[in-house]
Amino acid sequence: MKKIAVLGSTGSIGRQTLEIVEYHPERFRVEALAAGENIGLLAEQIRRFRPRIASVATKELAERLASLVSDCGCRIVHGEEGLLLAAGEHDADIVVTGIVGCAGLKPTLAAIEAGKTIALANKETLVAAGGIVTARAAARGAAIVPVDSEHSAVFQALRGSRKEDVLAITLTASGGAFRDRTREELKHVTVAEALKHPNWSMGAKITVDSATMANKGLEVIEAHWLFGLDYDRIRVLLHPESIVHSYVEFRDRSIIAQLGMPDMRAPIQYALTWPE
Repeated sequence: MKKIAVLGSTGSIGRQTLEIVEYHPERFRVEALAAGENIGLLAEQIRRFRPRIASVATKELAERLASLVSDCGCRIVHGEEGLLLAAGEHDADIVVTGIVGCAGLKPTLAAIEAGKTIALANKETLVAAGGIVTARAAARGAAIVPVDSEHSAVFQALRGSRKEDVLAITLTASGGAFRDRTREELKHVTVAEALKHPNWSMGAKITVDSATMANKGLEVIEAHWLFGLDYDRIRVLLHPESIVHSYVEFRDRSIIAQLGMPDMRAPIQYALTWPE
């Protein structure tokens, strides 16, 4: 049985990760959870999955959470120190990093230092400090398995292949909520419209970044660090159907692609069960 820690457990990635745990209770046990301020949902998760440690943003929230789950035997911690404890100070084999933004960097490094396998769903970690993170992972022998659907696709397509045989990788892009709008129509779009992604169910930040295509720029940087490829060998292609999640082109001009329905639970489950 694999033991897992989920950082960002009340967010989109975290909730879907815990759905997978529910599907496969014989395969996974939750060791640690970390969230921000949604202590209502976190309390439900603690009662359901019985982690040994859970972290929240502040001392006040920790005290309120402790009173809600006092009978669960879960250690409640808070703040940055608590987050780092939830990232590395436990027996988990895999740490799912679903925290949004650069706040995910320090806990990811803490998990690497503890020798955990990283199921990386926080691209900002590599955008901000890819050189540091990949160097520390190599030094500690900690595997980084991408959870982004595009990078998971490339990761799968490269299995059994030699890096020197790769010509280029292509990250596909849905185009987001505004892919069919003209420049004139984009002048008055709203946040609510940006959040209506046509294909994927994701958190608010990544959904807005998808609508602006900024997310794809971050994914190119993420791919550079994950796969050690120069930027001129990383391409982007608009693919509104979101069935081909990305593909790898080899020097003999053959192509290996990964296809599937647009459902984030598939790359999350792949990362949790890897190397199966």
